[in-house]
Amino acid sequence: MATMTAPRTAVVRFHTAPSPVRAAFRVLERAAPALGARWAERIWFTLPPPKKYVSFDAVPGTPFAVDGIAGEEFGAGPAIYLVHGWAGQRGQLAAFVRPLVERGFRVVTFDAPSHGRSGPGVHGPRSSSVPEFTAAFRAVVAARGPAHAVVAHSAGATAVATALCDGVRTRRLVMLAPMASPARYVRRLVAALGAGERIRERLTARSERRIGAPLHHFDVPELGRAVAMPPTLVVHDERDPSIPVSDGEAIVAAWPSARLHVTSGLGHRRLLREPGVVAEVVDFITGPISSPPWRPSGSATAVLTCRPVS
Repeated sequence: MATMTAPRTAVVRFHTAPSPVRAAFRVLERAAPALGARWAERIWFTLPPPKKYVSFDAVPGTPFAVDGIAGEEFGAGPAIYLVHGWAGQRGQLAAFVRPLVERGFRVVTFDAPSHGRSGPGVHGPRSSSVPEFTAAFRAVVAARGPAHAVVAHSAGATAVATALCDGVRTRRLVMLAPMASPARYVRRLVAALGAGERIRERLTARSERRIGAPLHHFDVPELGRAVAMPPTLVVHDERDPSIPVSDGEAIVAAWPSARLHVTSGLGHRRLLREPGVVAEVVDFITGPISSPPWRPSGSATAVLTCRPVS
């Protein structure tokens, strides 16, 4: 069991893992699946080492803090919230700030727990989860005012969709490279680790105990079937190496209010600063609303409730 001392962040992406780690998990799958699930849980919820912090140099902002969440606000007017993804930070969405401020909006950004300049998550530094993202987003909206629109990236989009299902409101939503189903990524993680069903079943159970809700509560296509979502733009690259474009397609197929723009050659993060994508997002947010104001339908399905633990 000496291999159990391998780094917690051994998996950088879901489709890769060092050979010694895969070998260790193959042994654990047969001999000690509970131990393997515990190790996999640590990997699953642990952030990689932080990268250099990205600041907003182009537009002066006003810092704020809400319950240990560090944020920044720009301009004046109706609020547009920018929500980064897993292992990200608010500065990654900086390209959207100036054009939105110039069109008369107030841009609100923040770092999720254990990200950027925010305090640690519930389970300590470098640990977070989609429910913690969701709780942070809800707390910031409660403190900084109603959302006119939200722009969210990757796992941040999953968190925002969960908050909308739970009653947070916005007139427009943009999801950039969204993750459709955390349960699917448990399977991808287990496959990348070289483990099997015995570890996967135990990892799922451990994850659900940790977050206090079944993983299907965060299935984004199902969230859109449970309540009427606002007009939504989904932007996804056809060769995203982290979250496949099929996730964005699944969301759009399930959400009557959503449309999809597929890019090429922008990957998972370059689309956050590509001028054409930025312009399309800003136009979508600031254009006329052709559909009726969004109201939660209250028609939750039998397998999903809209109040997962926050």
